[in-house]
Amino acid sequence: MTTPATYLWRPSNARYVQIDGFVSVPRGPQVPPPKPLVWPEKDPGDTLDYVFDISPALTANPGDVINTLDVTVSPANPGDLTLVSAAADGPRAVLWLSGGQALTNYTVTVKIGTVGGRMLTRSITLPVVTLASVPAPQAALTTAAGQALTDPTGTPLTII
Repeated sequence: MTTPATYLWRPSNARYVQIDGFVSVPRGPQVPPPKPLVWPEKDPGDTLDYVFDISPALTANPGDVINTLDVTVSPANPGDLTLVSAAADGPRAVLWLSGGQALTNYTVTVKIGTVGGRMLTRSITLPVVTLASVPAPQAALTTAAGQALTDPTGTPLTII
């Protein structure tokens, strides 16, 4: 009689910890928390692809790749950063992001499910700043060198 094969779940070797025993260990320096994840800044007019690679989390799990993606962007008001599309390429999430308000730091939260059943959630900061130069209007205030004076968002100041 044939017996159907069943899926055998195995815990990841990447998260294996073995207790040293019950020998007292002197307290040492604290391990610093991981650095925040930050993508390079973008201009509000850009539509670009951003990659989030989870390979280090899957190192001891050959064949485990991204199966599901759930992406949220905050803040999420009209004119803010928008997710155009999201796709998986093995252990990499590829997100196309567009728009945004200048001088705003957006938080892109990526919730990933893998084929092996692992779930990862990370938040990545994406600063949006004015990178493109806008020609100054005729009525713009300028420096002695002819440079237009701008407000913090990069908009030229005018006398009108």
